[in-house]
Amino acid sequence: MPLALLALAIGAFGIGTTEFVIMGLLPEVANDYQVSIPTAGFLVTGYALGVVLGAPLMTVLGTKMSRKRMLMLLMGLFIVGNVLSAVAPVFGVMLAGRVVASLAHGAFFGIGSVVAADLVAPEKKAGAIAMMFTGLTVANVVGVPLGTFIGQSIGWRATFLIVAGLGVLGLAGVAKLVPEQPRPEGVRLRHEMAAFRNVQVLLAMAMTVLGFGGVFAAITYITPMMTEVAGFADGSVTWLLVLFGLGMVGGNLIGGKFADRALMPLLYVSLGSLAMVLALFTFTAQNKIAAAVTIALVGGLGFATVPPLQKRVLDQASGAPTLASAVNIGAFNLGNALAAWLGGIVIAAGLGFTAPNWVGALLAGSALVLAVLSSALERRDGRRASRVIAGSAASEPVPIATGRH
Repeated sequence: MPLALLALAIGAFGIGTTEFVIMGLLPEVANDYQVSIPTAGFLVTGYALGVVLGAPLMTVLGTKMSRKRMLMLLMGLFIVGNVLSAVAPVFGVMLAGRVVASLAHGAFFGIGSVVAADLVAPEKKAGAIAMMFTGLTVANVVGVPLGTFIGQSIGWRATFLIVAGLGVLGLAGVAKLVPEQPRPEGVRLRHEMAAFRNVQVLLAMAMTVLGFGGVFAAITYITPMMTEVAGFADGSVTWLLVLFGLGMVGGNLIGGKFADRALMPLLYVSLGSLAMVLALFTFTAQNKIAAAVTIALVGGLGFATVPPLQKRVLDQASGAPTLASAVNIGAFNLGNALAAWLGGIVIAAGLGFTAPNWVGALLAGSALVLAVLSSALERRDGRRASRVIAGSAASEPVPIATGRH
């Protein structure tokens, strides 16, 4: 394994930690700045919107310099954003720090995937890319719970300083271990934008927003839900996040295994099951054991949708996948932002800390409806294309055979 992959995995670990750890620290941050929990939820929304904007923007800007330098620039943004969050004197400054850090997210994974694939032989490309993304999944099993524990024990600012330190380690690793690669050719925007005229690409991205949004509606407010409703102690949130992370890893592996075999059936099962589990979460949140099991299921079912949704976009935008792929990474985070915002609204309306679960169930159910619609349109277009081909064949003149006697 090239050591450069380790550097990319460390960067992915830091990015994954900073994205998700805020959910375990919302009460501490809200108390420090004297804001409500729904207001603190904007730290999730702001980060997610930053990824939505930053993924395509940074991907396009990345064509102007070598991939190695772009990765170093992205890690630099990540470090600055987390340091700014750690030292922010007021809530608005911390929100700005979250947005700065988020700009690195989508492009790092997009460009990093290309670099990882180029580091190894053709038959090992998928494994190299998976190695980099291992940093993201491990972050949710180790980094997020540990960061939550540190934040609750010695202060949330220490967590963000440590995450910034991970960024420094990732930056040093990229600078030292990642080889220089030729500057990629410029992205032809007109050609890349053509993918967005494909209704199947748009439907896949809408499924991404709604399906993944269902997960974040519940998980954004998991700390107050578990402490205020289920009766867990603050310190127990760390272990609940470990369960969520383990569910993510398992779901991601299952989704990756079956996405090539039965993509749309996998989406039907995962999205339908996710909607039902989220609806039940309102009731299971009243019991500690049932709540813990539900959290693992939400992580597993939610992340089982990630590989098939990403593959669906790449398949449907096969002629120009670069920008579509980056935008779909942003779509996952647009779902995060939408869900965090809607969850904050229902809590602020006095419906309780379990109300976001119903929001999540509705979002996941809506994604399932779009999946069924997408398949129906695909079948209709397939039948139409078959009729056109059959009609063309039937209209071809039949050659008249002539013989000599």
